[in-house]
Amino acid sequence: MTHAALPDLDALRGAGKPGLARALARLERAAGSEEAIRLLDAADAAPRGEVLGLTGPPGVGKSTLTGALVRAFRARGESVGVIAVDPSSTRSGGALLGDRARIPTDPEDRDVFVRSYAARDRLGGLSDLAFGAAILMRALYDRVIVETVGVGQSEADVALVGDTILLAVQPASGDALQFIKAGVMELPDVVAVTKADLGQPARRARDDLESAMSLSGAGDPGWEPPVALVSSETGEGLDALVEHLRAHSRFLGSDGRLDRRRSRQAEARLEAALKGRFGAEGLRAARPLLAGLEGGPFAREAEVSRTLSARLAGET
Repeated sequence: MTHAALPDLDALRGAGKPGLARALARLERAAGSEEAIRLLDAADAAPRGEVLGLTGPPGVGKSTLTGALVRAFRARGESVGVIAVDPSSTRSGGALLGDRARIPTDPEDRDVFVRSYAARDRLGGLSDLAFGAAILMRALYDRVIVETVGVGQSEADVALVGDTILLAVQPASGDALQFIKAGVMELPDVVAVTKADLGQPARRARDDLESAMSLSGAGDPGWEPPVALVSSETGEGLDALVEHLRAHSRFLGSDGRLDRRRSRQAEARLEAALKGRFGAEGLRAARPLLAGLEGGPFAREAEVSRTLSARLAGET
């Protein structure tokens, strides 16, 4: 059975949700192929929107918050793509929870697209397929939300693709102290305390987190990460949270900050991919090769991978 070739980026922009779904399925089957590399590098070079990385511990209400943010962005006329990273099935390797069951969206809305990806062999982290999907959807939508599982590798991974990192924390959970110990408080650009309708426990969590943020030195120079109280159920605080996210977008848009962040992310993703495939020694061998190599990040990764694979084959 033959499969249709991947469309180019211009064709994909006019293909709608069915076209994107087919392209993502084709990317899974043709991962690492020349056509996949061309499409992903074209998307990387032509970002349309911004990526919001949403992370936080299991049970904090990330999926409900994602649905609320989708509605808020759509109310402002923005198109939204969502990547939901799920735990992997030990039997199939696929996503266990699924997208539509987790995130409440209108399936008839042509400007909202939701896709689930399994964490695969990364503990809570983003698979290579999810990274590629985020880059592609960033070229097609005004807003892309990447929602992580919220354990293990997820916080570090989402920082490799998110323009803005939103950390969700629930009241009376002790998460603030645990995050300080784990260094997580250094990552977010905005923090949301969910379940604000609980009242005093939510306000206490906000105060604790504000103290933690001030001690962590989080945020880029010139940006102090705000902590917002929000209830996805009642809508309390949602407008304020969206304004915090927009304020960070404006901050990134000044003085070339967004371009610099994305450039650092692309290099870090490339190195992470090479280290995952060839180990620390392989990454050290790859760095001199990368230094003199031009082109998009996906083409550079493929070229260096071929070189390292050939070297390894010659040693056996």
